[in-house]
Amino acid sequence: MTRGASTRHLSAKFAVAALAALAACAPAARPLVGAPTRAVLPPTSIPAAPTILRFTWSYRDDTFEANGDGAVRRQGPDRARLDFFLSNGMAGGYAILVADSLTVPGIDLVKRMLPPVPLLWAALGRLAVPASVDTVARMDGDTLRADLGQLRGRDASGSDGRAWRVAFAGTGLSRVERIEDGKVIEWLTRAPGERGALRLQYVHERGKRRLAIAVSDTTIVEGFDDAIWRRR
Repeated sequence: MTRGASTRHLSAKFAVAALAALAACAPAARPLVGAPTRAVLPPTSIPAAPTILRFTWSYRDDTFEANGDGAVRRQGPDRARLDFFLSNGMAGGYAILVADSLTVPGIDLVKRMLPPVPLLWAALGRLAVPASVDTVARMDGDTLRADLGQLRGRDASGSDGRAWRVAFAGTGLSRVERIEDGKVIEWLTRAPGERGALRLQYVHERGKRRLAIAVSDTTIVEGFDDAIWRRR
């Protein structure tokens, strides 16, 4: 074997090892629990009334930690602007979400910590995962769980390729997971905190990234200036 071929062979081995290590970081998806059901997923939508949600947030990964406060300006059916401010009066950043398009100008921190579009919409209570070929659903008490993707008669724990697992507590969206080849790569949860305030948690298992948000106030307003939806 020539030196060049040997180097390529070693590089390929390292690449395979790196991919295997990443896969090991993601937990296996468990089989769906509960009784099989043909129940239709509850409808989800963003309220038409212009609304401001104020929140506090914290973020961490292997190399960085940050926290602060922020606000979401939300308007149905499919518009939201998220502003993040770092603690101690430091600069922040923002993101504009319109339908399936996410724009994140400015500092890299916001790009680094935000989930992808389907999970970002899930944080706001709207189910917007890509269209799926198959759906498997089970009812466990008052919790409806469903796997969506190319399932080939199985649930997402045994499927090949990408799938989404969603959970509804009653009629409210409570959890969304992105699953690849039976591994949970990332997930987002919505749950009531103290005094009923909404708490969100986003975790990217492979990237070891965690974003926690606690909504402190929700206010309906008359409207928003169209300029907030435009990238500056």
